[in-house]
Amino acid sequence: MQPVYCFINRLFKPKFQSMQSENFSPKDSLLLIDSMINQAKNRFTENGFLYLLWGWLIFISAVSHFILLKTRLLKHPEMIWMSCWVAIIFQIIYLVRKNKKEKVKTYSDGIIDNIWMCFGICMMVLIIIVSRNNLWIYMYPFTLMIYGIPTFLSGVTMQFTPLKIGGISCWALAILSTITLPIYYLLLLAAAVLIAWIIPGYLLRKKFKNQH
Repeated sequence: MQPVYCFINRLFKPKFQSMQSENFSPKDSLLLIDSMINQAKNRFTENGFLYLLWGWLIFISAVSHFILLKTRLLKHPEMIWMSCWVAIIFQIIYLVRKNKKEKVKTYSDGIIDNIWMCFGICMMVLIIIVSRNNLWIYMYPFTLMIYGIPTFLSGVTMQFTPLKIGGISCWALAILSTITLPIYYLLLLAAAVLIAWIIPGYLLRKKFKNQH
């Protein structure tokens, strides 16, 4: 056994010495582990489903609202947005089931969850402020601005460039809305979710399928 031990020792000793020479601190080790977990998470868990769900829902609702305003087919075309409540209920069920299936929840998962939770809270606060002060004309420009925040931050957290571009596009469209007639805000909103959520959603789905 001694010759075998000597052979193994000679084979792996340089590697061990190399690792020791790097002098990894506990903090460095934790950062390395977290980085590896995040890479695995980005590689296998994000399928873009929720981006596509909300992207298509808002896109269809915004375009339909615009058409109904132009044609005056309905007295209250804004009622089309009630479909969002159905999507919220569906999302809650979807996330509960997804969380039960997940065996490991990474630090990045927590960050992204909190980012979108803050987004939801900001949207509710905006609706309350707008409704109480009858400032609905400003609803869509502020919505475009707020959309950019979680989209961009999620792109940074996942290191996914299409989401970063989507977030920046939302901010650019929010600025564009200042020189646009209010009725066209709906089309800007549709363009925003197309760039920020629908296109990245399909790219995330493609990445997910390719890596599985």
